[in-house]
Amino acid sequence: MAAISIADYWTHGDLLTAVLDALTRAGADVDNLSIEEVMPLDHLHGRGFEATREVAAYLQISKNDHLLDIGSGVGGPARLIAHTHGCRVTGIDLTPEFCAVATELSQRLGMTDSVQFQVGDAMALPFDDAGFDAALTHNVSMNVPDKRLFFAEAFRVLKPGGRFAAAEIAAGAGGTPILPTPWAETEEGSHLTTADETHDVLEAVGFEVLDVVDGTAKAVASYEEGRARVARDGPPILGPHVILGEGAKEKLRNSAANVEAGRVVPVEFICCRPA
Repeated sequence: MAAISIADYWTHGDLLTAVLDALTRAGADVDNLSIEEVMPLDHLHGRGFEATREVAAYLQISKNDHLLDIGSGVGGPARLIAHTHGCRVTGIDLTPEFCAVATELSQRLGMTDSVQFQVGDAMALPFDDAGFDAALTHNVSMNVPDKRLFFAEAFRVLKPGGRFAAAEIAAGAGGTPILPTPWAETEEGSHLTTADETHDVLEAVGFEVLDVVDGTAKAVASYEEGRARVARDGPPILGPHVILGEGAKEKLRNSAANVEAGRVVPVEFICCRPA
């Protein structure tokens, strides 16, 4: 998938309006928001902000650190990490609309001193070598055919001794993924590798892989809890469906089915750039 096609795929068209409307319907004052009110919809990956918190804990962040979020979406992980750890976070994303919404939400939350977002390509990060204390990427590389370059760029901009967390959707042994999913509507847009293949690429570009965490059990439990909540309370107003837009229900349903059938595996790689 060409870079422009990735941006086109993720472009909603009127995302800010959709986000603010959803928050209003959920009872929030969009002119006086709290981070807790926004968290249910601004983490565009499985298990949402709970998964973000777990990944951030792996990074061992201090308040003086400058963190890079590669594929930052509408900014939920960057804001939560900055809010929780007191650090600075720069987010980069290929989709201009995501960066615009991320910036607007951060302004409404009074967080522009601690988080910034810019449009850019993860395959050619617009940053100096060894400029960040830590970095993460969360459910991004499924759209990236050249994993080696993707991870090599993350390695390049990380300081020696810095940690890197890559939360991935890996190819599983259960068969070809059911499409569409949140990250792709067709096979041309989906570029999955197995966990072992990803591990090898990370090591090949220079990372030391400290741990590999299979998130299948937690993901399945989250799906079951979500279904129970919907059966009890009805569909939620806030969630990733707001950002995914048209077709969100089918994509999210297929995503869960793929994990439960072992067609894909949610996995987190905790790495460091050797000192």
